[in-house]
Order: sequence, then structure tokens, then C-alpha cells
Amino acid sequence: MTTEHDEPSPSGDAIDLPAPTAWPMVLALGITLAFAGLVTHAAVSFVGIALALIAAVGWWRAVLPAQRVEHITLIPIGLRPQAVVPMRPAVERTSIGAGRHRTRVPVEVQPYSAGIKGGIVGGVVMAVVALTYGMVVQRSLWYPINLLSAVAMPSLAHATVAELRAFIAAAFVIGTVVHGLLSVLVGLLYAVILPMLPRRHMLWGGVIAPLLWTGLVWAVLGIDDPMLQTRVDRPWFDVSQNGF
Repeated sequence: MTTEHDEPSPSGDAIDLPAPTAWPMVLALGITLAFAGLVTHAAVSFVGIALALIAAVGWWRAVLPAQRVEHITLIPIGLRPQAVVPMRPAVERTSIGAGRHRTRVPVEVQPYSAGIKGGIVGGVVMAVVALTYGMVVQRSLWYPINLLSAVAMPSLAHATVAELRAFIAAAFVIGTVVHGLLSVLVGLLYAVILPMLPRRHMLWGGVIAPLLWTGLVWAVLGIDDPMLQTRVDRPWFDVSQNGF
């Protein structure tokens, strides 16, 4: 509420403002407790309602019959700080590459479908290399699949070579799903990251990235799949990773 006391005095040296009060915060607390009691206990609601009523009376008495005001003495005009004048400088727009600008925006971004297709193709190539290793070295197509499935099958953690060479239906399904999902995810990662790298994408995607990825995978194999790390053939592992 406002009164005639809210206007500056005739001398311009003072002004009356509504006096500060804590009753609004007490009223808010009372209303909050009143509703909180609906999900806790009725006593909480009773306390909240009581606080709300007390706050309403206190706030009302701060306004009626006469509003409580606070007398504020104004600083003389000559001593007041100058008003801040906002500055709106013009923004200069620059084009990509102009003035040796450091920002590099990919000129061409491949769609996500390209990453999915590339991941599928790379996964097939990687699977062919892994199965070739199984046939040539271990005389079994199921050996590399069972090694990969050991990530999600603790029963294969201590399997013998003969057991790893045998066909296990659950291991075949798990290995196929895990290999397919990882291949698609890595393909999407390639599609997102490669346009942000410098030129010579074949160098980054065909040499540098596979080497970094192979080192990373080999470093975490001891945590994800100890069986795979102890029994995998490192040269064949590197060839399958780079084949992807």
C-alpha cells in the first residue's frame, strides 16, 4: 500500500518507505508446514496453520490502521553518483578463416547413418579377422566368440581351452550382441569426431585412431575381460582392431 508519505518531502532531502517486516516469511513458512502435514503428521499442519494466522495478524497490524514507514534521508544531488550510461558497441561479424581466425568449424559433417553403416562394415571385417584367427590358430570358430562373451559370462572366466573351443549357445548370442553394439557405437563416434579433426581423415581414421583405440582397449581388458587379455593373441588382436 502507498500513502502520501511515499512521495519525497517538499525539500527533496528525505522520503518515507514501507518499513521492513519479517511477517511475509513467517506466513510462507506457515503455509508450507500446513501442506507438509498432509504427508507427514497432523501436528505439523496445526503448527503451520497457527504460524500462518499469527503472521497474517502481524502483517495486517503493520499496515492498518496506519502504515509503518521508514524515514530515509536522501543524499544531496551533487553528491550522488552519476547515472551509468550503457554502451552498445557494434559487433563485427567475421567469416570462417578470415583474418586468420582460429575457430575451425567442420565444413562437411557426415550424417549419423554413415557412422552406423561404417560401424557395421567395420564390425564384419573385425569378425572375419577374429574368426580367421580361431580357425587358423585354435581350430575353432567359437574360440574368439567365447572369449568375448566372458565379459558377461563369469562361468567362462576359468574355462579350459577345450571348453572355449566348443559351441555355447548363450555365449554365441551374447558375443554377437556385444560385438554388434560396440561396432555401431564406435562407428557413430568416428562420424562425430572425424569432421572435427584436421585434414587427412584417412591418416586419423585409418592409422592414428586405430592405434590409440587398440592401446586403450588393451589397457582396460584386464578390468573388463581378464580371460580375453590372458588368452588373446596380441598380433591378431591388433590386426582385427585396425581392420575395423
